[in-house]
Amino acid sequence: MMELAGMTLEDKVGQLIQAGFHSLEPDEHILDLIERRRIGGVILFARNVQSTAQVAALTGKLQEAAQRAGTAPLWISIDQEGGMVARITEGVALMPGAMVIAAGGSEEAAYEAALVAGRELRALGVNMNFAPDLDINNNPANPVIGVRSFGEAPEAVAEYGAASIRGFQEAGVSATAKHFPGHGDTTTDSHLDLPTIPHSRERIEAVELVPFRRAVAAGVDAVMSSHIVFPAFEPEWLPATLSRRVLTGLLREELGFDGVIVTDCMEMQAIAAHYGTVQAAVMAVEAGADIVLISHSRELQEGALDALLEAVRSGRISEERIDASVRRLLALKRKRLASGTESHEAALRLVGCEVHRQTARRISETSVTLVKDEERLLPLRRVPTLVIHTSAVATSIADEAVDMPHTLGKALAAQGLDVIERIIPVSPDGEALQALLTQAKPFGQVVVGTYNASFYPGQVRLIEALQSLGKRPVVVALRNPYDLREFPDVSTYAAVYESRPLALDSAAKGLTGAIPMRGRLPVTVSEAYPAGWGADGSC
Repeated sequence: MMELAGMTLEDKVGQLIQAGFHSLEPDEHILDLIERRRIGGVILFARNVQSTAQVAALTGKLQEAAQRAGTAPLWISIDQEGGMVARITEGVALMPGAMVIAAGGSEEAAYEAALVAGRELRALGVNMNFAPDLDINNNPANPVIGVRSFGEAPEAVAEYGAASIRGFQEAGVSATAKHFPGHGDTTTDSHLDLPTIPHSRERIEAVELVPFRRAVAAGVDAVMSSHIVFPAFEPEWLPATLSRRVLTGLLREELGFDGVIVTDCMEMQAIAAHYGTVQAAVMAVEAGADIVLISHSRELQEGALDALLEAVRSGRISEERIDASVRRLLALKRKRLASGTESHEAALRLVGCEVHRQTARRISETSVTLVKDEERLLPLRRVPTLVIHTSAVATSIADEAVDMPHTLGKALAAQGLDVIERIIPVSPDGEALQALLTQAKPFGQVVVGTYNASFYPGQVRLIEALQSLGKRPVVVALRNPYDLREFPDVSTYAAVYESRPLALDSAAKGLTGAIPMRGRLPVTVSEAYPAGWGADGSC
């Protein structure tokens, strides 16, 4: 491991940059950044993933490049939250997401899911995970968080988050609490524009900051800043990532966090469109960030390195300020990376093993939530059943991509139902709706899987049209559970919080009576169905 005393200014500034690249193998782009620009870390996306064996080989080659260059071992990070936000989905025991875990009601499950995911990531050479998400999803119109959150109750989010942090870090992977001070109560996606949370300091202290205080107390290795304006803390209208009052004054001094502060990607439009990625990189370090994340463009990555070097040489940023970040980064690397990366053979033996898959299955099945079944339509009868399943889509850039070859219809057929299935767009047009209604007429049992229906009115029209036809659709929410708000008079409604294959299988088992549906809503769907509600009518 490098020592601060022997590092050049270029070495030090390089440690502050974490970069992404666009290939399955180390290409000239990333190798040059590691070997010549001496960057401190690399972030992986789905574009870098083909198989678990390939990921293990890739991370090994990246670390070898750092070793050849004589720099510190690399952070190799990823967004592997579980559920709908995951970069490695095949060959691993993909864990359910945060809201699924919360619906199951077990903090131990949060720990187990993180421990298993962390062990698999570590075996593949990934040593920093940008998870857990500690945002409190108290705004149903939030376009980017939703089921990535553990729910709407600050204390519950804090408890699940702390358990998740413990699991990742016991597995040897640095956990990252995000998105500080909180992205839950926004109606704007910071990938696309600059959101504002206008609440008072007292309200933010009582709600948004609760999970982050707990994360700091739990010893979380890293905290990721949000690209959101919090006027209560920053009167100059700077987003948290660029605000010294937020990163240094609030997070470091008030909350007492002495770990690593990493920015969300600086190419997101909340930053790039308003401040420019390169100059914002300097502003983020001035504010207190230790790692500046630039996920895509080599030109911007090189530009940020040059701008930081110039800021130190001109006196805008002192070298002592850079040293403070490098000390934190090297200390954490010694703590987490000292044992090196495991062999590819060990990775292939561990990753995706049946014991891990059983853990994921158990957590998923515990989460299935029956919100109501007023006409006793469940369990589903063994009769010909029309299953209308909306396609899953990436609801934000955070999802990256959603490819779902498995379907709810296939899952129900595996439970013995005679199924005719129709996959429809998330917002079907009038012609598609008419065709579906014609097909639905002879069926006495119809199941509809919805997907964020509050954002896609075509799904609402579908449910209403089926009801006007005299059908009593059994509706299953396959992402946000808020869909019931759009068609409150459906008689049977369940939620499984995601559209991953495991969730679809769990939904099918619940609907057919193969497993009990004992989950509890982590968020309030309506006055009649508050957070904590379950099918037995208790909270």
